Amino acid sequence: MAAGDSSVGICNKALLLLGAEPITSFTDGSAAGAAASTIYNEIKLTTLGMYPWSFTISKGTLARSTTTPNNEWTYEYTLPNDMLTGVPRAVRSSSIAGAGIVKGWEIGQSTDGNTVLFTEETEVHIDYQKSVGEGSMPTYFVQLLAYQMAWHLAEVITDQTTKMEHWKAVALGTPGEGMRGGFFRQAANIDSAGQTPQVISDYMLVDVR
Repeated sequence: MAAGDSSVGICNKALLLLGAEPITSFTDGSAAGAAASTIYNEIKLTTLGMYPWSFTISKGTLARSTTTPNNEWTYEYTLPNDMLTGVPRAVRSSSIAGAGIVKGWEIGQSTDGNTVLFTEETEVHIDYQKSVGEGSMPTYFVQLLAYQMAWHLAEVITDQTTKMEHWKAVALGTPGEGMRGGFFRQAANIDSAGQTPQVISDYMLVDVR
């Protein structure tokens, strides 16, 4: 279930963990607001991209560009504006359920400088991971994001590296866990309970590489 939170609300959860006063906005003139404003969007996108969270997985039909590729490919397709990782999770030539995966494709730069998908296929459908707003984030992800923010704000807010290391471990575990432990592991386990085995196995292969 979505938590219905906001960016400021998530940052205030982190500040509460650090024993700091809450902010009213990123531009309220406080040092905490300025610090949170500087890093929040980057931390949010990084945390969204750490795992194929079920609430970020989407499908889309790509529009074929009228531009002729300046390489060996025949067609180029415009990628979704909300694509999170820059690379589709799967490319298919049909939207029919069970359609096979297309192997022949490449992400690159169009002649106009935009990032596009090149292929020989005359029709392209993709599975991809998209960026989402705070209102669509489930409670377990909001909690993870708050821990991530507490880690990255700790030294600035408290001037204590020990607190920074503490919240880093709470969020992601220890180096021995490959920074895939802590609450991240709990959140991923909760999220994976509602996903298909194929999505999870795809993630594990990407992670190992």
